[in-house]
Amino acid sequence: MRVAYLGPPGTNSDEALRAAAPDAEGVPLATLRDVVLAVQERRIERALVPIENALEGGVDPVLDCLALEAHDVSLVGEVVHPVSYCLAAGRQLALDEVTMVLSHPQALGQCQHWIAAHLPQASVVPTASTADAVREVAADATGTRVAIGPRLAARHYGAITLAEDLEDDAGNATRFGWLAPTDAAPDPPAGGPAKTMLVFWGAGSASPGWLVSCLAVFAFAGVNLVRIESRPLRRKMGEYMFFLDLEGSTGSASVGSAVADLHKHAEVVRVLGSFGT
Repeated sequence: MRVAYLGPPGTNSDEALRAAAPDAEGVPLATLRDVVLAVQERRIERALVPIENALEGGVDPVLDCLALEAHDVSLVGEVVHPVSYCLAAGRQLALDEVTMVLSHPQALGQCQHWIAAHLPQASVVPTASTADAVREVAADATGTRVAIGPRLAARHYGAITLAEDLEDDAGNATRFGWLAPTDAAPDPPAGGPAKTMLVFWGAGSASPGWLVSCLAVFAFAGVNLVRIESRPLRRKMGEYMFFLDLEGSTGSASVGSAVADLHKHAEVVRVLGSFGT
């Protein structure tokens, strides 16, 4: 099976894919949007994308693309992968010699307190991926730049490891979602432990109590919400879309009826995935 992930080789996504599906053929792509759209355009059978980090929250490029562009893509499962970072360089450096820190914005956010405590003099520069950052500094054997990335990336690109376990919380982990074309996704389970992810928005969102009315349909149906997050709808200021994770499958009577009732309040309701856990 060919599985797209955020490349180049050595990223957290690569690490998670190797752990979850060691026999899969990984296909690295340049951006998270590229990964999602590769499934939408049927250039790939599956993809593994980060959905949420324990420290930094939702991964915006993935959520936005699933909600607004990839209408024929579904989440069909998830895996939680522990995330740990090292400080990589092209040569041995003392920390007070470092002038610049490179990494993906999510990784920089997950290590911000460590950076402030140990590299206060260094400028912070975001890159397309953690592996891109490690690859860049590993090729510079005379510079004073370092990268924050997975140990896998440091090994893959031959970088020197200056420090380990940089994440601000030892419980740091990322929830990854498996993506598939919607018409190739398995039917939602009729019973057993399950999770449903959906997004909704609506013209009534400016009315007092609108969001409460939307969420109340789940309470009345006895459905437990485990996560809610808002994102700009990208139409005009003040319009938002709301992402929900809830317990249960749309194949169950309670979740199915709650989602049907949500359609009465929201302009758009899209189930992003419903799968067993």
